[in-house]
Amino acid sequence: MADHNEGALEREICQRLEAHGWVYSANDHDGGEYDRERALFPADLFAWLEETQKTAYAKALKAAGSQAKFLDVLTAALDKPLEHGGGTLNILRNGVQYIGGGRLKMAQFRPETSLNETTTAHYEAMRVRVVRQVHFSTADQRSIDLVFFVNGLPVATVELKTDFTQSLDEAINQYKQDRNPLTNGRPEPLLSFGHRALVHFAVSNDLAAMTTRLEGAKTHFLPFNTGFESGAGNPPGADGRSATAYLWERVWEKHAWLNIIGRLMIVQTQEEWDVTTGTSVRRTSLLFPRFHQWEAVTNLSTR
Repeated sequence: MADHNEGALEREICQRLEAHGWVYSANDHDGGEYDRERALFPADLFAWLEETQKTAYAKALKAAGSQAKFLDVLTAALDKPLEHGGGTLNILRNGVQYIGGGRLKMAQFRPETSLNETTTAHYEAMRVRVVRQVHFSTADQRSIDLVFFVNGLPVATVELKTDFTQSLDEAINQYKQDRNPLTNGRPEPLLSFGHRALVHFAVSNDLAAMTTRLEGAKTHFLPFNTGFESGAGNPPGADGRSATAYLWERVWEKHAWLNIIGRLMIVQTQEEWDVTTGTSVRRTSLLFPRFHQWEAVTNLSTR
C-alpha cells in the first residue's frame, strides 16, 4: 500500500468487500442510521423483511404499532440468555416470534440446493454490510473501526492497526482497556457477549487475533493467522498486499462469511466447577473456528 496509515487500511478492506457483494457505509449514518441503543442497523433489517416476507412483516408491524416497538420485540429476543434461544446467532438462525406475523425469519443462509426458488431468492437478498467508525458507546462518542452486519444485526467488530505506526498488541489492548461491555455500569449493547457482535477481530498488516468475549483486562485473544514456515504468524504479503489480506479476501468473502455465521459458529453451554465457591456453575461459550479449522472445513465442503 502506498499510504501506510490506518485509514488507508480501512479503505482497502472496505473497497474489497464492497466489490464482492457487501454493502459499504463510510460512517454510521451512511445508508441508514445506526441505532446505538439497540445496537442494530434497522434500515437493512426492514428492507430484507420487506423483500422476503412482505405480508407477514406488514402484519407484525401493524400488531406492534410502530417500527420502534417492532424493534423492541427483536431487542427483547436478542437479550434473552443464549442458552434459552437469545443472542444474535440464535435469532439469525431461528427467527423471532411476532404477534400477527408469526415467526419471522431474520436470515436465510445458503440452501443445500437451488431447487427451492424461494429460499434461493431469500439467500440472494441477504444484506451484509460493513460500516466504518461506528459510535458504539451509549455513554460517550467512542467508535470502533469496522462493524459487520447481517440483515441489520451486528456480527463482528474490527480494530485495525498498521504495523508501520502501531502493533497488533495495541489493537488487543484497545479492546481490553477501552471496549468493555459496561461503561461506568452502563451497558454497551454492541459489545454484550453473544447478544450482538459475535466475534471481535484485532488486525494489523502482519497479524490477526480474535475473541468472542470481551471481559476488560481478562479478555483472551486467540491468534487467527495462517502460519508461516511451520510456525506462527503469516507469510509476508506479496505485491504490496498486507500479510493479513486473507481475512478480507477469503474469510470475510460474503459467502464464506455467511457460511461461518450460518453453520460453523457454535453456542456451547457447559457445567463447570467454581473452586472459589465450591459449586457447579453453567458457563456459555461462543465457539468461532480458528483459521485452520475454517480452512479445513471449507476445503472439504468444496470437493
